[in-house]
Amino acid sequence: MFPSQWSTRPYLVQVLLEQDIFTFGMAFELVLGQGYIWMVHRTPGSDKWELEMRSYRLWQMLVESIRDQGLNPLEVLGWKKTGSLLVGRTTEELDMLKRRVKQLSEAGLQAECLYSSDLLLEEPELAVGEDGGAAFVPDDCQFDAQHTASFIEKANRHFASKGRYAEFYNDPVKCLLRSGSSREVEGVQTSKNTLYSKAIVVAAGSWSGSLMHDLLRDSDILLDVPVKPRKGHLLVLENVMPLKLNHGLMEMGYVDHQTVTQLETISASEPHDCGQDLSVSMTATLDAMGNLVLGSSRQFVGFSSEVDESIINHIWTRAGEFFPKLQDLPLSHFSKGRKVRIGLRPYMFDGKPIIGLVPGLPNVFLATGHEGEGLTLALGTAEMVADMVLGNPGTIDQAPFAVHGRCC
Repeated sequence: MFPSQWSTRPYLVQVLLEQDIFTFGMAFELVLGQGYIWMVHRTPGSDKWELEMRSYRLWQMLVESIRDQGLNPLEVLGWKKTGSLLVGRTTEELDMLKRRVKQLSEAGLQAECLYSSDLLLEEPELAVGEDGGAAFVPDDCQFDAQHTASFIEKANRHFASKGRYAEFYNDPVKCLLRSGSSREVEGVQTSKNTLYSKAIVVAAGSWSGSLMHDLLRDSDILLDVPVKPRKGHLLVLENVMPLKLNHGLMEMGYVDHQTVTQLETISASEPHDCGQDLSVSMTATLDAMGNLVLGSSRQFVGFSSEVDESIINHIWTRAGEFFPKLQDLPLSHFSKGRKVRIGLRPYMFDGKPIIGLVPGLPNVFLATGHEGEGLTLALGTAEMVADMVLGNPGTIDQAPFAVHGRCC
């Protein structure tokens, strides 16, 4: 199934409106993220589990559809079935990993617990000590986020000639258009165009709250979308020959790193009070080009997108605690082959995205607040929104993501 196949549903037409070209895909953190489609750190039975599993299946279906057309998913999407390892270094963390593997297995995923000696066979460069281990999900995969966003955009453009798809870059929405009698929303006014529509989906990532505030300025509808930007750094190094990785990895701290809002430590072992709720947890993988991608940081600093070298140094130091070979090389050694990615994750205080109808506006929908799960949840979110717009019964429970009660 291609994402654009949702356009083939009766009466569904897509119009992409963006403030600028760069923001395409950033609402779901497609462009700047690591590209993980991982289930190893998910929690069966949680409010997000159905959406996570549905999206996971849709990504698998997309890969299969590409193969069925005689194309190579690695070339088209930068897709790799790496498997994922959630790594712990203490007996307490190993116990938690065992429980997680049991939960994932009971939920129908292939998962196993690797003890220190077995883990060393899978990842010889990784150091977790005698008490460590990992949860391993072999079917987890990763994509090149930029390739994937470009592929979806290109696939959608096939519908342009049929009047089913259009793009308006560098043309931000200025206001909603309301009918004179019913006051229902019938379209939007942009900087350059007047566009009429049966439904409007606001998916502006970290900017969704301010955009909705502006759009409802002259309305009697009270809506507060509490999405905040949560800044992240990723370090990309080209040709790191000494280090070989066979899987995607993240440390146990990443699970808390995603959900805890008030963090006073830079890592499990290194206190660091920066006044910005900063956290750094080790994630590591090799992308489709063989580059080493290290992460990741999270902090609340508004909409700043400047590189903070101190955070890059923390990421490097933290990675070295798990991969001792990196300690032999100063980060300055990679000055010519180094890139830093900055992204603003749309953070929601309860850890769940907002996906649903805006109360009082029967044809305006929100899809935001995915934070670091944007790529993973993208296809499930798209399917959910399409079903809502068309009035179809959903494939999963939509209630946990409703706007009402969380933004009103």
